[in-house]
Amino acid sequence: MGYWIAVVDDEPLSLTNAKNLLRAHDMRVSCLRSGADMLEFIKDHSPDLIILDILMPEMDGFQTYRALRLFEEKNGRPEIPVIFLTGEDSSETERRGLKAGASDYIHKPFDEDILIKRIKNTIVNSKTIESLTEEATLDKLTGFLNKTSGTDRVSAVCRNDPGALLILDLDNFKLVNDLYGHDMGDRVLVAFSNVVRHNTRHNDITCRIGGDEFMLYFSGLTREEDVNSLSGRINEEFLKESADLMGKDHGIPLGVSIGGAFSSEKINDYQILFQYADSALYEAKRNGKHGYEIYDPNLSGEEKEQDLERELSHVIQIMSERGEANGAMLLGQEAFSWNYRFIERYLKRYGGAATRILFSLSSDEKGVIFSEMVSEFGTVLKNTLRRTDIILRWQHNRYFVVFPFLIERDTNGVIERIMSSWEETGYSGRLEIQYAVSLYQKALI
Repeated sequence: MGYWIAVVDDEPLSLTNAKNLLRAHDMRVSCLRSGADMLEFIKDHSPDLIILDILMPEMDGFQTYRALRLFEEKNGRPEIPVIFLTGEDSSETERRGLKAGASDYIHKPFDEDILIKRIKNTIVNSKTIESLTEEATLDKLTGFLNKTSGTDRVSAVCRNDPGALLILDLDNFKLVNDLYGHDMGDRVLVAFSNVVRHNTRHNDITCRIGGDEFMLYFSGLTREEDVNSLSGRINEEFLKESADLMGKDHGIPLGVSIGGAFSSEKINDYQILFQYADSALYEAKRNGKHGYEIYDPNLSGEEKEQDLERELSHVIQIMSERGEANGAMLLGQEAFSWNYRFIERYLKRYGGAATRILFSLSSDEKGVIFSEMVSEFGTVLKNTLRRTDIILRWQHNRYFVVFPFLIERDTNGVIERIMSSWEETGYSGRLEIQYAVSLYQKALI
């Protein structure tokens, strides 16, 4: 059967008999001499079943059983089924054992057939219950706790164990579903869950609370430098896994933003901690994503207001000193995406047109020369087009350009102007330029 059985008995002869009998039925057996030994053993091992003698010195079977269940609850471990073992012929002792929650009760000296049958039935029933419990509490895709069970678990643990509650949100994950399909999106989520699993301990709580949003709780983690290290590892490993799935040139600025809050004796309520961590996550997103922020509960409301006012003045000063840019805006993907979505929303609401062009560049010349020509083409686009146009270097040899309010009949003129400017560079004739055009138009209502 291959089951792993831990037998706890202070009598050496009983342990030897049980070990020989169970091994004869192809079971793995671990023999322990006391309740204290069993509790130490269980920290790093998970047998299929425990046979626990009731009459033991120092810590009897009932005390050991209660300590076992407390340990499992505190560490989020599934309950190991327990069969009580005793030499007493007392129905009261048996009732007490079953009332405590034991799966079964066996008298010494035990009958071999009865013992094996009860062990088998207990383990099968336990695994069936465990399977049904997992189905109700686990997220099927990632294997993490679902939102309801994760919330319950963190709520119970954070009251007694100081640590860190972290909310993790995948940056720009929607683009994976939009560009590569939901099947790829699921594969990316599974890859991310594996990254998290590799960076957490067995007693850490992992929970999926939304589509691409996760919650973790680390008991004993109370230093910001540890969160910093964790954030760096998760982002680095997640980017590598994503590139393996979609290719290095997938073009999506994926990453992980983390908001955290530390629990303590004074702040140990789940709802408050979650609110703090969620606020910190917003700051992480606002500060550029792909990083973390820790909420500081010691910052007073007045200090926060003054800090925000100082920041507003600072932002206004920086923006004012940058001056007015010439030509079109050559943006990074994040900024480009925000502008692109704004244009879409504006046109859908108020009507109008926009032209989208994807330029593809190729050449017989490779290496540094080709890279220089591609960069020069980007400069030509920037200097030739309007200040309202936006440009994205989509891949190393492609540019995606959006022309707000450019109607179809004017598109050829814009392309001719680009080609004319390109002919004035020293690279004219050495770069093949292809393009595809897409027009978006919505009539005014």
